[in-house]
Amino acid sequence: MTASPNPRELLRRMFDAAVASAQPALCVPPHLPTPAQLGGGRLIVIGAGKASAAMAQAVEEHWPGPLTGLVVTRYGYGAPCQRIEIVEAAHPVPDAAGLAAAQRMLAFVKGLTPQDLVLCLISGGGSALLPLPGPGLTLQHKQDVNRALLKSGATISEMNCVRRHLSGIKGGRLAAACHPARVLTLLISDVPGDDPIDIASGPTVADPSTCADALAVIKRYGIEVPPQVRALLDSGAGESVKPGDARLAGSAVRMIAAPQLALEAAAAVARQAGVTPYILGDALEGEAREVGKVLAGMALQVARHGQPVPAPCVLLSGGETTVTLRGQGRGGRNVECLLSSAITLGGQAGVYGIACDTDGVDGAEDIAGALIDPSTLARAWAKGIAPKDALDHNDGHGFFQALGDSVVTGPTRTNVNDFRALLIEAAPAQP
Repeated sequence: MTASPNPRELLRRMFDAAVASAQPALCVPPHLPTPAQLGGGRLIVIGAGKASAAMAQAVEEHWPGPLTGLVVTRYGYGAPCQRIEIVEAAHPVPDAAGLAAAQRMLAFVKGLTPQDLVLCLISGGGSALLPLPGPGLTLQHKQDVNRALLKSGATISEMNCVRRHLSGIKGGRLAAACHPARVLTLLISDVPGDDPIDIASGPTVADPSTCADALAVIKRYGIEVPPQVRALLDSGAGESVKPGDARLAGSAVRMIAAPQLALEAAAAVARQAGVTPYILGDALEGEAREVGKVLAGMALQVARHGQPVPAPCVLLSGGETTVTLRGQGRGGRNVECLLSSAITLGGQAGVYGIACDTDGVDGAEDIAGALIDPSTLARAWAKGIAPKDALDHNDGHGFFQALGDSVVTGPTRTNVNDFRALLIEAAPAQP
């Protein structure tokens, strides 16, 4: 192939394939327990995250026996279930509905027996959707700290370290509450490295980090916290459930979908179109605008010099970048990364890109991300929009929406983190 007939359409098909690969209907059924494994006990389903309702629906459709359950997901991400109750709550800043759901969930798993099996369905977003405050804290405290963390530039691992130590349900506490029942957690990963403790802040996973680690994050980013938060961490009263805790001896974890699998699904679409895929990594982190510069620099080297690989090719990456908010724009880490790439590319011929969040929500907007092409900057200037000003104001969403280049999917009901692709066409043959 010397040129894609429609590079933008191909990029969108790659993104759609990445999302489809992580659909709960596909990845949940192979990991369900069998009735024989359940034995004479009950199956109780709990869960939290943007994909949890769709995961619960998949359980209902494939589990032949009786079950009961309670799952909390983001507003608009529910799925029809008959036996498992679906509650919707706020994300990324928690609300009272999430708090009530977390309280009910702890009550729901009380009084279980060793014969019972708790199936816990966890995906990205669960940290905000299970906002049960630790001792001495209120929902307002949790909301204030969460907002500050989101603006700070801290990594998702650092943010979740703080969240675990301010929680009454995360950091292994939910699994401990299920004791003596067995617990099987099915995870859809949305974090770089796929560490279970960082997915929804690990409600069913032992946590080796400490209150001192959480305090170090707060200090590192200069985050102002209420005195009650500092007191909880200083006293050690916020310590999570540690490895070796006997209450987690009957707890098992299975990773059923992850960013790498999504990138491989996108790569398959590229190959079918005659474009060679190169997966740069499934766990790229850093400031979104800086990652965007680096990715664009690699694309320029391919376009101009055929290094390190020849065109036509597509550079694929996943992970979770961060944005340190300095402006008053509408944010979005994927659109910030992509806008930075567009500026660095400078309208380079033959280079196209997409950056989207696989959950359909980039930042706080119900917009998954955006697309760029060689005309992006020229079209912006023609509308009187200065690309660098938009970047300085953290206004990626405003920029791409004005150009009609936003990608809107609606709720995808899954979440395997960010998806980025830069497609470089082969240069036209010289006459």
